[in-house]
Amino acid sequence: MRNVIYAINITLDGCCDHTKMIPDEELLEYSTHLLQGVDLLVYGRKTHQLMVPYWPDVAKNPSETKADIEFAQTFVSKNKIVFSKSLESPEDKNTRVVRTDLQDEIVRLKQEQGENILVGGVSIPSQLIELGLVDEFRFVVHPIIAGEGRRLLEGISLPEKLQLKLVESKISKSGCVGLRYLKQ
Repeated sequence: MRNVIYAINITLDGCCDHTKMIPDEELLEYSTHLLQGVDLLVYGRKTHQLMVPYWPDVAKNPSETKADIEFAQTFVSKNKIVFSKSLESPEDKNTRVVRTDLQDEIVRLKQEQGENILVGGVSIPSQLIELGLVDEFRFVVHPIIAGEGRRLLEGISLPEKLQLKLVESKISKSGCVGLRYLKQ
């Protein structure tokens, strides 16, 4: 069975807004390594539209940094699913728009053969956490207090406390802390 991994960058005060953080080469390498271990990316429309066409454009631009290009090329090579009722058709050839029930689709995908599934963003992953369908959590905590912005699990009510086990941590030169948790 495939695992669902949730990965997000977050500030010290819990903000998940990407505009509040600045990725460096070390963080991009960490993220590229994470992407290399999965074969399917799952997003909602908003996160997908932040990623595409931005990263496909970076992948084609030789003036970008090596870390940017490696992340972008890895991202472009992955199959993607976007849960959306409003997105007509994706710009990316490796992307499929899904309008069916989130829970049913993820349960089905977990049972398929393949590598792990990586989910990103806030809304879709929050719903998957509420449904108990996330197996692993990867948080990169940035040494920033944003003071505002979208927070993880806003408007979500967990049926019970979710107990996690820390299995890995890494501190970057910039002060970011990468944390890897497994659901117990």
